[in-house]
Amino acid sequence: MNVFIYTLGCRLNQAESEAMADGFASNGFSMTGPEEADLVIVNSCTVTQKAEQKARRMIRLFARHALVIVTGCYAEVDPEAVRSLSGNVVLFSLKEKASLLSLPGYLSAQLAAGMTLREAVDSFTCRLCDPFAFDASSFQYHSRAYLKIQDGCDNACGYCRTTIARGPSVSLEADEVVRRALKLESEGFHEIMLTGVNLTMYDHEGEGLGGLVEKLLAALGGGMRLRLSSMEPDHVDDRLLDTLSDKRMQPHFHIPIQSASPAVLSKANRRYSIEHVDYIISRMRMAKDDPFIACDVIAGLPGEGEEEFMETYDFLQSHGFSAMHVFPYSPRPSTPLYRERHPEERVRDERAARLRQLSDKLGRRYLERQLGKRVEVLAEEGDEGTTGNYLKARIALPGRRTAVSGMIYEGIISSIDPITVSVERE
Repeated sequence: MNVFIYTLGCRLNQAESEAMADGFASNGFSMTGPEEADLVIVNSCTVTQKAEQKARRMIRLFARHALVIVTGCYAEVDPEAVRSLSGNVVLFSLKEKASLLSLPGYLSAQLAAGMTLREAVDSFTCRLCDPFAFDASSFQYHSRAYLKIQDGCDNACGYCRTTIARGPSVSLEADEVVRRALKLESEGFHEIMLTGVNLTMYDHEGEGLGGLVEKLLAALGGGMRLRLSSMEPDHVDDRLLDTLSDKRMQPHFHIPIQSASPAVLSKANRRYSIEHVDYIISRMRMAKDDPFIACDVIAGLPGEGEEEFMETYDFLQSHGFSAMHVFPYSPRPSTPLYRERHPEERVRDERAARLRQLSDKLGRRYLERQLGKRVEVLAEEGDEGTTGNYLKARIALPGRRTAVSGMIYEGIISSIDPITVSVERE
């Protein structure tokens, strides 16, 4: 039987989807494209209206020919809307999501006994599960390993309902994180990405993310690379920043800034100052040679006039971000800012367009600076790979040999149109 997993949203969703795919593949199911699938799992997102609209559109499309299991944040906050999309839809709440890890074994047995797929799914008993049960040992969609170490969020940002869906922050015990990382290393992975809903809130009343990274660096070998997913600024401290100078910490960072206006940050209940963001960026650049630093920014938040917008624009321009993920403000039901006045859509969209133009310009400048630099690149499918600073690149090996997926190669960036890493010798 064929299975396809469609993932929307954050890297944590990607990590959880990989664990599900690992379970299906281990039980003899074929992981295919959506057209061939008998069963599709949609791991949904609720961060914007656009994410929800895309989920609805894809669920309807998949349900025309397959049974669709929907889980994730959108399924959690608006289950009736999801159920109404098709009779071929089955929901798993976030509390039941980890049950999907045991579903493949159950389906395999029931299908062998003569049940139809729908009968088998409907007879499956969901359980309230450990959010850290997602512990994949193989990865269907990525060459690097994903390791989930945190879930939930204790912040209450005025525009966000991910917190409503995911609940309060919880952390995987540090010794267990180290055990899982060592297991991934023993299985031949050369890079691990640490993920969570709010990664820097990891164990924030204990030794924090910095303490965990110290333990990982002490335990892992010199050939293992570590990468951090999105880093909320409020819990980025000196202990964490000190770890970035280790050569195994990859020179790629992502910071959800959202706004550089103190007034807008305060209204949105963002718990950091723009001065702290400035400090974080300066420390990252001290630790790494011209790292790739990306950010999230929201155009048109409540309280953003032209002056506040220009504060954000000028900050982003002066700090030379390598990429900016720009989101037009999307009022989310049940959030504190839902009914607050905000710039009209025309103004919001015009500001978003200006920010995207700035991102394109700054991104091009960053790429031009990479020409001639020596980098490491993690091979993926074919001759494609990802550099330490997260540039998608073509690997050019001597003698036109093909790169081995999952291996790390060292070479020089010889072109940026397209980005090409030329390897002198293997």
